[in-house]
Formats: sequence, C-alpha cells, structure tokens
Amino acid sequence: MPEKSRMGILGGTFDPIHLGHLLVAETIMDEFSLDRVIFIPAAVPPHKLGSQVSAARHRYMMTLLATCSNPRFQVSDMEMHRQGPSYSRDTLAELVKEHGSDTEFYFIVGADSVASLHTWNRIDELLELCHFIGASRPGCMPDMTKIYARFGALADRIHCTETPKLEISSTAIRERVREGRTIRYIVPESVEQYIYKEKLYRNMI
Repeated sequence: MPEKSRMGILGGTFDPIHLGHLLVAETIMDEFSLDRVIFIPAAVPPHKLGSQVSAARHRYMMTLLATCSNPRFQVSDMEMHRQGPSYSRDTLAELVKEHGSDTEFYFIVGADSVASLHTWNRIDELLELCHFIGASRPGCMPDMTKIYARFGALADRIHCTETPKLEISSTAIRERVREGRTIRYIVPESVEQYIYKEKLYRNMI
C-alpha cells in the first residue's frame, strides 16, 4: 500500500505575511516530514469580524510573493470564493474532497491556539479529518494533560513542537509602516515592495 502524502496547512489573515510565518512552516515541514505546506489566506477571518483587515486580494498576493521561491510551499485562494466567515472545518472538508484519502493533513497553529482548540467550530470533526501541530516558542509548551482531559483519544492527533523564536507580528509590521519605519528583513523583499507599491497600512487607525 503506497504511503500517504503528508500536507501541512497554514491558515491565517496574513496581513501581512512575514518571515516568522515562513520559518514556522519550513521548520515544521522538516520536523514532521511533510511533503508540502499550503498557505490559505482567510477571506473573512471569524475572529476578526468587525476589525480593519486589508482586502483579500492584497493578502493573497503578498502570500504568493512570499512563498514562490519555495517549491514545497503552495497558496490556495479557496476561502476567498466562500461567502461569509472562513471556518477551518469547511476548508478541511474541501481539501479532503480535492485530495482524497491518499493525503494526511496537518493543520499548523500557534501553541496558544492549541490551548483554545475546544472553542473552535466543530473541533471534534476537525480532529477526525486532520492532525494539529502547535508551534511553540522555546520553553512554552501547552499543558497536554488538560488537552487529553478535554479530547480523550483524539488528543493523540494534537502535537506540539518548539520552533525558532522570532519576535515578529503582523500588527507590529502594520504599525511600523504607518509610522514610516523600516520593515526590511522582517518581511520578504517582494512583500515589502508590494506594501509600498499598493500603499498598504498607511491610513490605519
């Protein structure tokens, strides 16, 4: 029986995508022997309803620019064709339908998200469809005892790993652009040029 393909999934607002996102994806791809990582910008992030978020087309284009040099990174616009908020359960169901049973899925999230997985929409169904990998800062691993108490046997599909620490956030990048400060070496050069060309983040409140 042929071995299943292993696909990592990294969703997010990516407003903008930065080197921290790329480093986490590359580190986890190597550690968990993933064949590829697919980046999925959210069209309408459920946790950011009512917040000021850049147009989906800008966030999608920046993600493409940031990942195009890595042949094992891919970008999907699937959530941008969906009406309403983007829920991970719907995205996973679509990926399973597209790639079939010969692919094993690994959903990459921050370690803080692992601690709050019980609040996710239809999380038990999600855990049936994929594994979760929590990217943790060194020395900040989630309490797996609480996770097993909540999910039981399904907790075997939740993994945590330490990734290199980079103090970068999309929020801080947007603020730096608004203030006229440099973002060089925080985002890929192509993303930096796109932000300036499209005049993003200059009029943030």
